[in-house]
Amino acid sequence: MVGLGNPGPAYAQTRHNAGFLVLDVLARRQGLAFRCGRLADEAPWGQVTLLKPQAYMNRSGQVVQAYAKGLTPTQLLVVHDDLDLPLGRLRFRQGGGAGGQKGVSDIAARLGPDFYRLKVGISRPPEGITAESWVLSRFRDGEAALLARVLECAAEALEVFVQEGFTAAANRFNGLIIEGQGGEGDPAS
Repeated sequence: MVGLGNPGPAYAQTRHNAGFLVLDVLARRQGLAFRCGRLADEAPWGQVTLLKPQAYMNRSGQVVQAYAKGLTPTQLLVVHDDLDLPLGRLRFRQGGGAGGQKGVSDIAARLGPDFYRLKVGISRPPEGITAESWVLSRFRDGEAALLARVLECAAEALEVFVQEGFTAAANRFNGLIIEGQGGEGDPAS
């Protein structure tokens, strides 16, 4: 599993680092700690390795390619932000285009597009803010409760993916609307 983001404190907690944030929550839930590797931070979880490439987003493919030697694209899941989904939505997908996400594009160019993805909605920017500025912006204070629930739900979705497979995870989490305050029946409750 690869979480996409940009390294360094200047990018911590930004929308573009949704993949890093999800893997941090998953690692905490599994009792793991990231350690510095030669090319990236990684933590093993059973037969799964969690990878946070320490290269800028548009060069993520180089790091993933180095770690994915001997793996097929269907043995890879990439967690990344998605402008076309509102905050509070997740979507599993296999293959397809990058949708303008440069990290996904670089990975697809190097490994082919058939890997699994967990898209984490970050919403479209408000009028007058460019997409580039929006993805590099931090989440707003008013989004904190919802973001926390999204990250927990996304980590749970990855656990379901590992335990039950892509179809079960997609059926359970695609289309789910995550609310900031929680509620009955919500898998992140």
